[in-house]
Amino acid sequence: MSATWEELGWERLAPGVGRCRLPGWDCTAGLVVGAGAALLVDAGSSLGEGARLRAAAQALTGHRVTHLALTHPHFDHVFGAAAFAGAQVYGAVGTDGMFARGGHGREALRADAEAEGLDARAAEEAADALVRVPHEVCGEWTLDLGGGRQVLLANVGPGHTGHDLAVLVPGEVEVVFCGDLVEESGEPQAGPDAVPAQWPAALDRLLELGGADARYVPGHGAVVDAAFVRAQRDALAARFGVSR
Repeated sequence: MSATWEELGWERLAPGVGRCRLPGWDCTAGLVVGAGAALLVDAGSSLGEGARLRAAAQALTGHRVTHLALTHPHFDHVFGAAAFAGAQVYGAVGTDGMFARGGHGREALRADAEAEGLDARAAEEAADALVRVPHEVCGEWTLDLGGGRQVLLANVGPGHTGHDLAVLVPGEVEVVFCGDLVEESGEPQAGPDAVPAQWPAALDRLLELGGADARYVPGHGAVVDAAFVRAQRDALAARFGVSR
C-alpha cells in the first residue's frame, strides 16, 4: 500500500478495515481490503465525492475497488456509485428497481438531494448516472475478497428504509457497517420510506450478527458499541410504539 489510513484521514478499525466520515452530511464510507480485491461500503453523495473515494481506496490498497455494497438507497450513500466502473455492486432486494432508468426512484433521489442542499446540477448528473444493482441480497451473501478475507452481506431490514443492508467483517475485532439503521451524530431519521414497526427487529439482527464485542459503524457519526445499538433499539421501540 502506498499510503496509510491516517495519512488519508481514514480511521483504521481493524487490520485491513477502515472508514472515513465524509463532509457535508457526515456519512460513513467503509473499506475492506482483501488480496487483489477491495470492498467499498457506500459511495458518497455525488460523482465528485465518489471519485475522491475511489482515489483514496486505490492509494490505500494499490488496486481498484472491485466490490461496492450500498447499505440503503439514499442519495448521500449512493450518488457516487457511478465513479466505480467495473465494480460488482450489491444491495438489499428491491434496490435495483429503485435505480431503474425511467422509474420514480431516481427522480425521488434527485429531488431529495436538492432539498438537502446538493447542487442541482450535481444532483441531476448523479441521478442520471446512477448504476444498477445486479447483486441483490435476500438473507445473507458471503463475499470472498481473497487472502482469507471473507465478508458477510446481510439483508437485515426493513427499518430505516425498505432496503437495508449490513456488512459484517469477521476477525479478531469484528466490524459491522450498519448504514443508517444506526446513527450516532443525531437522532435516527425516519423518512417516508422508513418501516418503523420493523426497525427495532432490524437492530436485533445487527446485534445477533456482530455480538457483544463488535465495533458498530453507523451511517453517520462515531463508531459505537453493542450497548449503544441496544439503547438506540429500545429508544426506537419506545418512539414508534413497538412492543419489545
